Amino acid sequence: MTTSASVPTEGAISPDGRVTDRLVNANERYAAAFTDPGMDARPVLHVAVVACMDARLDLHAALGLELGDCHTIRNAGGVVTDDVIRSLTISQRKLGTRSIVLIHHTGCGLEAITEDFRNELEMEVGQRPAWAVEAFRDVDQDVRQSMQRVRTSPFLLHTDDVRGFVFDVKTGLLREIDAA
Repeated sequence: MTTSASVPTEGAISPDGRVTDRLVNANERYAAAFTDPGMDARPVLHVAVVACMDARLDLHAALGLELGDCHTIRNAGGVVTDDVIRSLTISQRKLGTRSIVLIHHTGCGLEAITEDFRNELEMEVGQRPAWAVEAFRDVDQDVRQSMQRVRTSPFLLHTDDVRGFVFDVKTGLLREIDAA
């Protein structure tokens, strides 16, 4: 498998350190060969996956998913925040999903910081962020907390098929977390 990390960065990022031009150029090549797949916004497998934004997680490959199979919601840590509940609510109530898969991972950056990050930001910029960092020390426990947040949300219609996992970034394997 070739990854961006294994490809020389010379020419990949512009001299001013911006990568957006590279992405726009790649999109132009993609669009030149693109044909509308005629899909609906409703995921074929009726599942929403909530995962960390970590660049090492190739969710579609790791889960055997194809374009159109699922809704994917990603954020730092894969934590279930109010905005994740918002997205899941829309996914379920307007687009037909019924199952929810939560994926955290080993070696997450949120294990290395604390809520003090908010204090540091406040000192630096003069304004305290309204959001919580959602840092954690125990990835398994944070998956349990995320499952509990989903299962107890009054906005979600389907909370009977909620499962949580930890993705091992060294092996690529998922380890299921018991909700108890």
